[in-house]
Amino acid sequence: MAIALSVVVGAVALAVGALLGYLIKVRVGKGQVESAEQQAASILEEATKKERETVLEAKEEAIRLRSQAETELKGRQENVQKQEQRVAAKEESLDRKLETIERRDREVEQRRTQIEEQRAKLEELHQQQIKEIERVAGLTAEEARDVLLRELDEEIREDAARRLRTLEAETKEKADRRAREILAASMQRLTSDVVGETTVSVVPIPSDEMKGRIIGREGRNIRALEAATGVDLIIDDTPDAVALACFDPVRREIARVALSRLVQDGRIHPTRVEEMVEKARKEVEETIAEAGEEAAIMAKCPGLHPEILKTFGRLKFRMSYGQNQLQHAVESAHIAGMLAHEIKADVEVCRRGALLHDLGKAIDHEVEGTHALLGAELARRFKVNDKVVHCIEAHHDEVEPTTVEAVVVQIADAISGARPGARQETLEYYIKRLEALEGVANDFEGVEKAFAIQAGREVRVIVKPETIDDVEAMRLARDVSKKIEESLDYPGQIKVTVVRETRAVEYAR
Repeated sequence: MAIALSVVVGAVALAVGALLGYLIKVRVGKGQVESAEQQAASILEEATKKERETVLEAKEEAIRLRSQAETELKGRQENVQKQEQRVAAKEESLDRKLETIERRDREVEQRRTQIEEQRAKLEELHQQQIKEIERVAGLTAEEARDVLLRELDEEIREDAARRLRTLEAETKEKADRRAREILAASMQRLTSDVVGETTVSVVPIPSDEMKGRIIGREGRNIRALEAATGVDLIIDDTPDAVALACFDPVRREIARVALSRLVQDGRIHPTRVEEMVEKARKEVEETIAEAGEEAAIMAKCPGLHPEILKTFGRLKFRMSYGQNQLQHAVESAHIAGMLAHEIKADVEVCRRGALLHDLGKAIDHEVEGTHALLGAELARRFKVNDKVVHCIEAHHDEVEPTTVEAVVVQIADAISGARPGARQETLEYYIKRLEALEGVANDFEGVEKAFAIQAGREVRVIVKPETIDDVEAMRLARDVSKKIEESLDYPGQIKVTVVRETRAVEYAR
């Protein structure tokens, strides 16, 4: 490659020199021909010299490349020889290992043959022993096997029963402890007023003279007020006060607001009464709507239907055992949400179900039926989530609860209603009610002790195990619950639990 290049360079140089000579001869005159020829000869000489140098460099480069190729070839040959040596060594090693494996296979086969022979001998001896045992014991192998299996089955059943009782006790203990922790944490996280507000049913008046003005000539003012509000006015000897009596708390609130304004205004006559009652009705309706919306916001339940909120706000004026039902609903929603978060249930369903669980109490004095079913029907009418509707209808077990969320709403309702101070109940009445519960259970034969727990919502009956068996315990629980229903008055429901346990006691001396 280098030689050819040098030849090409030389040829080009000669051509260039000839061309230059020709051009010089043509362009210059005859007087300059000799000078041009000298220059061409010089150029030709220089080109020849460069050609020789180029040829030498090309030869040197060819020698160098040949030497390098020979060195690389030698190195590759050495690597090939080493690889061949390693392959030969590996083949030799594999041959040795193959011989070792074949020798071991022969040894294993010999040992297998010996083991088979020994196994045959052992089987023969085993059969001889079985025949001898059958002869001595007078039982066949099948009969002996049946006897052993029966004994083993009894032992296994007894051991399984013991293990099962142990596991049940441990599981129940852990579950009870975890449940107490969850309930305690949820109740501690909620901070609310212990005593709820009471509905005012007495209107103060500045003086007894105002009573006459309220009654009016021949009673026309009081009749107009009672007819417009549907509330009975009780005007007696109570100084500076007029009592309002009505089973509907909303109507009673309308009458209270209207009468208070009439007393402040001083102008009391039938036409004025109708005007004030209409204004009071609009004001109370606005208050109810605002109360429902505020309660939904406090309970973190946005998006409820306006009619639901309007009906729900009526609970602001509804009391149960001295507990304000709107506050009770909001408190129950908070407790249900925290419980659901602890046990990984649907927090939104639990919170909404607990908030609306007493929705039916807002209309139960107008429509026949229990408040749980009425509230569920009203919620279903306004497209409330079916899971939330189920929580409403099942919170008093009128419908069997089928979801975890429904049970959580039951628990939240019980916690809110049973906490100290939530409901007005004297200590004496509370103690008498618990004593009556325990007394009903203690009257039955075979009962050792009875305890009223959970604020009177459960009766724990401990029976004598030698007198009451498991079937009798179930019958006793049913009889105690029936007697409680027949002989006692109580809110909600009471759970009857019969406990029968066997205790074995020994002393190490």
